[in-house]
Amino acid sequence: MKDPSLAIIFVSNGPGELATWVRPIAEKLHNTIDLLPRSKTSSISLRLVLVPCPNGTGQEKSAALKWGQFEQITPAQDFWKLLLKPNCYGSWPKKGLVVFLGGDQFWSVLLSSRLGYRHLTYAEWIVRWPFWNDRIAAMSPKVKNQLPKKFRSRCKVVGDLMADLSEISKSIAPLPSGNWIALLPGSKKAKLCVGVPFLLEVADRLSKKLPECNFLLPVAPTTSINEIHHFMSTKNPIASKYQSTIFSIQTTQEKAQSLTLITGAGTEIKLFENEPMHGPVSQCSLALTTVGANTAELGALGVPMIVIVPTQHLAVMQAWDGLLGILARLPGLNWGLGLLLSAWRLRKNSYLAWPNIVAGKLVVPEKVGDISPEEISKEAFLWLTSPERLKGQKEDLQALRGKPGAIKEVVNEIINLLPSNVK
Repeated sequence: MKDPSLAIIFVSNGPGELATWVRPIAEKLHNTIDLLPRSKTSSISLRLVLVPCPNGTGQEKSAALKWGQFEQITPAQDFWKLLLKPNCYGSWPKKGLVVFLGGDQFWSVLLSSRLGYRHLTYAEWIVRWPFWNDRIAAMSPKVKNQLPKKFRSRCKVVGDLMADLSEISKSIAPLPSGNWIALLPGSKKAKLCVGVPFLLEVADRLSKKLPECNFLLPVAPTTSINEIHHFMSTKNPIASKYQSTIFSIQTTQEKAQSLTLITGAGTEIKLFENEPMHGPVSQCSLALTTVGANTAELGALGVPMIVIVPTQHLAVMQAWDGLLGILARLPGLNWGLGLLLSAWRLRKNSYLAWPNIVAGKLVVPEKVGDISPEEISKEAFLWLTSPERLKGQKEDLQALRGKPGAIKEVVNEIINLLPSNVK
């Protein structure tokens, strides 16, 4: 196999961006033009460079390797070495394109400058370095209108990449009939150590109130079944504060082999490891979730949700990203983080869940404070026994979602930036 004459490099950071931006765009690009490594005769190499980010888990490279989409993947811890000595990480074609798909936009600017490659940014909210971009793919007209006029000709409004999740999910096999509830404890260890024991107890309590409920737990690509087990064991001191336990994790033979977690109380929770998770989750009546990119994914899928932020575990929350992590690291807040967050949200009219942030109002409930699994199970029970309320939230989420097609538009922008002799 000859060396490639051109490289397309995706720059990204955390598990949310990898699952919802990087993977579907890479898949679409492979289906549109011949690329290494899937096409052994192509002269174009598709590569992934992960950048330093507090939202990263350290498992992003392992997750992306399973997809078989990239000829080369550089982990975040090697980013600076890559900038200093690119040749230590293999040969780099003279021509190429860097595509920003998550993280700090400055990292992709540095990389494109260092390699002498062209540069494309997908901008969700703002373009920070328009001068250094050959093209800009904007999520909305608002992003384009924020640009200085001399740079607007470089920008095209392509839409929200999240909106395509609903189309992707349609190709997934349906779940068995029943009322399904998704449990999303997070993908980072700091969230999992709280979210796993908390949500398993919620499932136990909700199962008693609504025995006909079915539960599923998508295992994030940057975690594993073993980690789920770990966070319910004595190795996680927070687990002892909750009543639920894991009795067993069993393999079931249906149309396809799957795993079922059975709690000590007998609640069955189907574990989904096969990516993407959007298909099974999109069929759920309700999701119980932590804050983060998963609230944007659920919103794009139109899945009603309850967003849960139990602030009683302050020591662990210090490792959370965003505002919550910053506040939790401030001294003297052990007694009042929930109160402080609530006061801040009321005063600033600000929110933690992405649908609420985008809408500028409360579309999905945010339960913040020293909350218990019993409170959340009661809240979930009220939603699940009120079909009109669920329908109303679903319609509100669908109204916020843009039209599908952004993935195709971004791929077109990528192809248009390639030299004509290699397309």
